[in-house]
Amino acid sequence: MKKMKKHGVLNKELNTVFASLGHTDTIVVADCGLPIPEGVTRIDLSVIKGFPSFLSVLDPILEELEIEAITIAEEMQAHNSAMYQEIQKRFANTTTHIVSHEQLKGMMKSAKAVIRTGEATPYANIILHSGVNF
Repeated sequence: MKKMKKHGVLNKELNTVFASLGHTDTIVVADCGLPIPEGVTRIDLSVIKGFPSFLSVLDPILEELEIEAITIAEEMQAHNSAMYQEIQKRFANTTTHIVSHEQLKGMMKSAKAVIRTGEATPYANIILHSGVNF
């Protein structure tokens, strides 16, 4: 008998990456324009400009993973304040590293995966640092 998950993320590629994460490993949730370094696993969920949105992809991921820290670009606060506020709501009690957009792009080279959304607003990118739930 075949079984299907009852809840949570259904995407096979996402689940494979989630299951492979160890403490302090990172994944990136990215807008549709962020350049993804060669050699980093790319999970492209984008369908059209704006869909799926950054938050509609991020929120189910947060239900699945223990996040110890996040990294965002300092440019988000000035150039995408609405998204910055949404990030602040979700991660009020989480260590937040703020770096330049260029530094964030450099940090992506060591990510286990980059999850590309259809988000089309500036600097809607986040590095999630895996935690442990014990």
